[in-house]
Amino acid sequence: MRGPTATADHMPTSQPTPLFSHRKYWAECFGPAPELPMSRAEMDALGWDSCDIIIVTGDAYIDHPSFGMAVIGRLLESQGFRVGIIAQPQWLSAEPFQVLGRPNLFFGVSAGNMDSMINRYTADRKRRNEDAYTPDGASDRRPDRAVIVYSQRLREAYRDVPVVIGSIEASLRRIAHYDYWSDKVRRSILLDSRADLLLYGNADRAIVEVAHRLAAGEPIDGIRDLRGTVFVCKSVPAQYNVVDSTSIDLVGPVSEPANPYREVAARDCAGAADAEPVTLVGAAAAARDQPAPEGGAAVIRIPSFEAVQSDSALYAHASRILHRETNPYNARALVQAHGDRDVWLNPPPIPLTTAELDGVFDLPYTRRPHSSYGRARIAAFEMIRHSVNIMRGCFGGCTFCSITEHEGRIIQNRSEESIVREVEQIRDTSPAFTGVISDLGGPTANMWRLGCKSRTVEASCRRPSCVFPGICKNLHTDQTPLIGLYRRVRAVADVKKVLIASGLRYDLAVQTPAYVEELVTHHVGGYLKIAPEHTEDGPLDKMMKPGIGTYDRFRAMFEKYTRAAGKEQYLIPYFIAAHPGTSDQDMLNLALWLKRNRFRADQVQTFYPSPMSSATAMYHSGKNPLRRVTRHSEAVPRVRGLAQRRLHKAFLRYHDPDNWPALRRALKKMGRCDLIGNGKLHLVPPRQPPRRHQQVVPARTQAFATQHNGLPRTPRPRPRKAR
Repeated sequence: MRGPTATADHMPTSQPTPLFSHRKYWAECFGPAPELPMSRAEMDALGWDSCDIIIVTGDAYIDHPSFGMAVIGRLLESQGFRVGIIAQPQWLSAEPFQVLGRPNLFFGVSAGNMDSMINRYTADRKRRNEDAYTPDGASDRRPDRAVIVYSQRLREAYRDVPVVIGSIEASLRRIAHYDYWSDKVRRSILLDSRADLLLYGNADRAIVEVAHRLAAGEPIDGIRDLRGTVFVCKSVPAQYNVVDSTSIDLVGPVSEPANPYREVAARDCAGAADAEPVTLVGAAAAARDQPAPEGGAAVIRIPSFEAVQSDSALYAHASRILHRETNPYNARALVQAHGDRDVWLNPPPIPLTTAELDGVFDLPYTRRPHSSYGRARIAAFEMIRHSVNIMRGCFGGCTFCSITEHEGRIIQNRSEESIVREVEQIRDTSPAFTGVISDLGGPTANMWRLGCKSRTVEASCRRPSCVFPGICKNLHTDQTPLIGLYRRVRAVADVKKVLIASGLRYDLAVQTPAYVEELVTHHVGGYLKIAPEHTEDGPLDKMMKPGIGTYDRFRAMFEKYTRAAGKEQYLIPYFIAAHPGTSDQDMLNLALWLKRNRFRADQVQTFYPSPMSSATAMYHSGKNPLRRVTRHSEAVPRVRGLAQRRLHKAFLRYHDPDNWPALRRALKKMGRCDLIGNGKLHLVPPRQPPRRHQQVVPARTQAFATQHNGLPRTPRPRPRKAR
């Protein structure tokens, strides 16, 4: 691992080079490849003697803008570089990583569109039977912790070739992080992978800069000034003003230590999001008394890997600081010690402009899997082949979600013209197109062209969410432009139906009733999935989600406009079990709400602690990083035991006879035997029915087996007679 000391003249700039303004590399003379090569024979057919950049990915190679490695590959190709793909290599030896030879510039490593551990394991840590990103769903085509494994094999194959890691797996593991599968805090993935550089978030700008600078002869260990990058250095240079993170937030351990910290006088923390006098402790007090270099850039030192590994309260504190430093317009660099080395995080990347994002989506994708896969079915491709991504980012800030942490909370919008061009391309090039656009959305369905009303406010804001605990007064919420986009796409020749399948922020939707009317009248395919997640304020507060009253407002609008359109349409709400902050009583209240409203949820999810999320910090530490972490700060109820996690999931499926024994035991323990009986007000019956009387719903119809407000359930398909 190369790791020189960072220098002050390598400070990231807030004025990035436009994405497509670089002088193209000499290899542009080869032109764009019909599809990026995956074999030596394909390289020979293109007339290439070598690749400039080789991307190793844990997903099958699908040349579609919904797949990150296709975007990065085509973007680098547009800069004049020859890009090869090694998709899902066998990882037991270095040989499969040599199939395309030695790249001239660097290897790029990605686990794929998902974290490899989440891709391979359920919330109960059981192996999944299928991989949606692999031909024919094979579940053995990628390793655990794919970024680490791939990087180490590349070091064996070509020790001197730079390795740059990225994707959501690297992005969410860029600092010391709690790992759910090993139940411990792991160090930064940059160290475990032995890579030279880590790119986090939307890495379009950074990867282009890295490629051009390496092509110009700059060494990889000299690239230290790029936003959205992480590297290892020996120490913080003297030119930097080091701010100890505990001078921003007071930290105290979960249990009293053997030698308590010595408290000193308070001072004013100017510029903090929730500025107020703060009591400094330990190292923070010592740091306060050290003179700061004049004119030096600020870098925040968060607790070391060793500190957060041994003290979960410090882990929660580090998580809080990380999430406060995510606004690209005011974020400061972070540094975290790992032994005798520092992991340095530069501020997040500046969002792409509309013209730049249009350019990314207008690249010459084939919009299909690589031809070497033949007729193999790739479920993830089947799902999105006729969908259109209209934006990036999310300002919702849900604590259990990784979208904001990865893509940022500033929305990056495509233009109407670019979106319509993609719809027309789907119509003209896809043999399977039947006139239905399966989705027109993105990370969130209805945040297109929404954002802060004031650039000044946006540049100084440190709020983790623009819509919690309420919608910010500075947030522009008018979704009228989105109505215009829907109408324009519907007007495209041969387009019969446009569905909205992305997650809908119903708290934003109700701000523009005309949008709800347009959505319900034209863009619901019988069922609309939304995610209230819970009914109780305790867990909703820890999720940073709106109260159930907002859902009721949206449901009333949905039903009103459904009746007006003369349609039969249903809402399918999603709920989370076992989220931090949830008690058994909360789950009981949710189950009773479901029964009162005649919901039978057959698809439910259990909280999955993904790396680096705020909810995972709660799960690990029992502290709430959404507020100051102190010795006496709020303790968050945690659902960690497998039995209790399954009980919470059972409450969501109160109607399933398999769950009745566990629910009866829980109700008796909670003193709610009054809910055991055969009446309409009871939650579960007193006795278990014979197995032959239990009704089993076929797996293929479970997604539609939801009853709402007395409306009939979707009839079960009858078996066809043999011909």
